[in-house]
Amino acid sequence: MYQYVLAIHIIFVVCWMAGLFYIVRLFIYHREAQDKPEPARTILSEQFEEIERKLWWIIATPSMYLVIIAGTTMLYLTPAWLKQPWLHVKLTFVAGLIVYHFICQSKMKQMAKGIYKWTSIQLRIWNEVATILLFAIVFLAVLKSAVNWIFGVIGIILFSLIIMSAVKVYKYYREKK
Repeated sequence: MYQYVLAIHIIFVVCWMAGLFYIVRLFIYHREAQDKPEPARTILSEQFEEIERKLWWIIATPSMYLVIIAGTTMLYLTPAWLKQPWLHVKLTFVAGLIVYHFICQSKMKQMAKGIYKWTSIQLRIWNEVATILLFAIVFLAVLKSAVNWIFGVIGIILFSLIIMSAVKVYKYYREKK
């Protein structure tokens, strides 16, 4: 039974992450559409709002709930995992990803009301937060107790710096065009 639940968990983690990665990419395009002249701005905004809404409520949010249900079921089937320190750290990152999800939902609702608080560069950096959380969660899930916490923390910090630097380099080259 555990293996079936694990398979469902992994499948919906992939779906959820795809939704999270794509929604922020849509936010970037939605935000950049605000710099277009009318009527393009209104047409693009309406299209982005519809795509964002469908992605969010049909794929991302249901997938998140199925991930939580499958994860909880796995813990029910194997309660000994709850005694493992690596799992506590992993669940902390998962909680961070859930918070990230609801912040994205808030951004989607703001944009639907015509409120654009973040620039496209800030949204590009925000997009990398999910990558960093995913990186930490997967390494913890795969390596479990083999994780050396100091190297793990240093690795996540270095990975974050590399990702943020890549965003800055991309911005530089994009603005050069």
